[in-house]
Amino acid sequence: QRVDFLQLMINSQNSKIKESHKALSDVEIVAQSINFIFAGYETTSSALSFASYLLAIHPDVQKKLQDEIDATLSNKVPATYDTLLQMEYLDMVVNETLRLYPIAGRLERVCKTDVEINGVFIPKGTVVMVPTFALHKDPKYWPEPEEFRPERFSKKNQDSINPYVYLPFGNGPRNCIGMRLALINMKVALVRVLQNFSFQPCKETQIPLKLCKHGLLQPENPILLKVVSRDETISGA
Repeated sequence: QRVDFLQLMINSQNSKIKESHKALSDVEIVAQSINFIFAGYETTSSALSFASYLLAIHPDVQKKLQDEIDATLSNKVPATYDTLLQMEYLDMVVNETLRLYPIAGRLERVCKTDVEINGVFIPKGTVVMVPTFALHKDPKYWPEPEEFRPERFSKKNQDSINPYVYLPFGNGPRNCIGMRLALINMKVALVRVLQNFSFQPCKETQIPLKLCKHGLLQPENPILLKVVSRDETISGA
């Protein structure tokens, strides 16, 4: 008996739980397990690629982030949950990366009942699409939206952000179940890499990036960067 999502889904099939809840079928359990793998791996991997690219073409932001990491974690000690929470600039960089490159470029929901919102009638069964990518680039809400500015998410500015125009994980009761895990994964990976290396653009780096128009947000071509050891040993990536 393990405490994880797979075990909880299997537990839903036992007779006691079946009496009060709808148990998942074997097919549903397999489908959800596959969804967890792809939703929890591909999305975080893509977001880290975009973060690396943005840091490479904004060396001032990268240096400021490395300074915060070094000050918080002296002698390259591994990050802990508590130390990650202390790094405000790291949080700002991750948030701004997800604003510029929200992996789910749009969100879709099916209306469960007839409803009228602001004078617009939405019949039951209608698919409602929220254009996340467009909202994140709307100059009405984000001055100079194409610019990479982590300071948008500083404590001073954060309260002025409308939560319904920043939706990298959706919002409300149906938001991404893996949001906190994804953010922690991204932060741990960035800290560990930036403790030892810096990113730089190389001749193969596509600037600006061209994006795929289908599925999850991805670059048209793989992101190629130069990785430079902070001990001045150079390697390629």
